[in-house]
Amino acid sequence: MGVGIEVLIVDWDRVEATPASKRSELLEQAAFGDDEYEGGLDEEGLIWSSAADADWYGRYAFRRTLGSYKPHFWAGERWEHVRDFAEPGLRTSLDQFMAALFWQGLEYVAKEDPRGLPERECPWDADLLMWRPPDDIAAIKGFWAQAAPDLDTLREPFAQHAAVPDGWIRDFESFAEFLNGWGEVVAEADRRGWGIVGLRC
Repeated sequence: MGVGIEVLIVDWDRVEATPASKRSELLEQAAFGDDEYEGGLDEEGLIWSSAADADWYGRYAFRRTLGSYKPHFWAGERWEHVRDFAEPGLRTSLDQFMAALFWQGLEYVAKEDPRGLPERECPWDADLLMWRPPDDIAAIKGFWAQAAPDLDTLREPFAQHAAVPDGWIRDFESFAEFLNGWGEVVAEADRRGWGIVGLRC
């Protein structure tokens, strides 16, 4: 079945106030153990739990991904094929936005733009595919704010250089929808002063 990801926005102080040995269990319970999400677990977008003492997290279900990590991987792959055709400002902003969230380990991103966020080691004992503390969120939101207005300029280059007949992120519409999903995650985390984690499942 492959790797899955559950993305949460979380009140960082609430997680760090939990004993270190209990943080993994706390996050896993928030992501996987709650059957009281408003609208049910099949909903997409940002979902809030109605369970008691659940006001410290929200779950984000990416549209048409079924919880799989593959769309995240393939969005990065499609971007690799189209980024050289993007206007420089858009390329830089999307590089930084994507690298901060799901497209890590690209040395040339840091070389081309030193404003990028540093790689950090997670101090929590949890099986995370990604994590970003509240201190990083405003910068990530800024990258998205710079990129989003010009995203449509990628429509034609994407069709020529990155589109595929089937699979994940096969056309510009699915690419844009996916990135807009991450934009929603970041905007809500920023509004609340929270961080973002992606748990492996």
